[in-house]
Amino acid sequence: MKKNLITAVLMTLVTTVLFGVLFPLVITGLAQVIFPGKANGQLLTRNGQVVGSRLIGQSFSSPGYFHSRPSSAGTGYDAGNSSGSNLGPTNQSLIARVQGDADRLQAENPGAAIPMDLLTTSGSGLDPHISPEAAEFQVPRIAKERGISEDAVRAAVRQHTKLRQFGFLGEPRVNVLELNLALDEIAPKPINR
Repeated sequence: MKKNLITAVLMTLVTTVLFGVLFPLVITGLAQVIFPGKANGQLLTRNGQVVGSRLIGQSFSSPGYFHSRPSSAGTGYDAGNSSGSNLGPTNQSLIARVQGDADRLQAENPGAAIPMDLLTTSGSGLDPHISPEAAEFQVPRIAKERGISEDAVRAAVRQHTKLRQFGFLGEPRVNVLELNLALDEIAPKPINR
């Protein structure tokens, strides 16, 4: 019995060190060597300052920036509180939020159909992308606010639109942070997110 107990304790210690310490360190080290950008969260920098990640959405409220889709993660794009709202389609809070967003968007672009991803949150609440249709919907506001042509804004949207992977996986998408950073290069605007 004593021999079995010692064996069990030693196996627990060995496997804990191997799989709880050494294996994660080796995998982390390999990731840092082989894929350093991805291993560190695909951070985007501007003038030596980290401004965000390609993987996590941000809230942009200034009219001179493309707006992300709504987020229900914590207080909005909170990576520590990633989740959907879990509100059902008859929940009055959800109905009020969607109606408020729809009214605001309709006032921004009267008569235009509002793309669904500007009204709905993603499952994680952290989605950094919008559809090309959602970007197109916002083009007139961006062009007016920045004092540039709609064609210049559309060209930036096209340049930052990623197509389906392998031609059939996923949907076309536009990374909002990357697009807004590109717009700052084209027509600088004070940052007021």
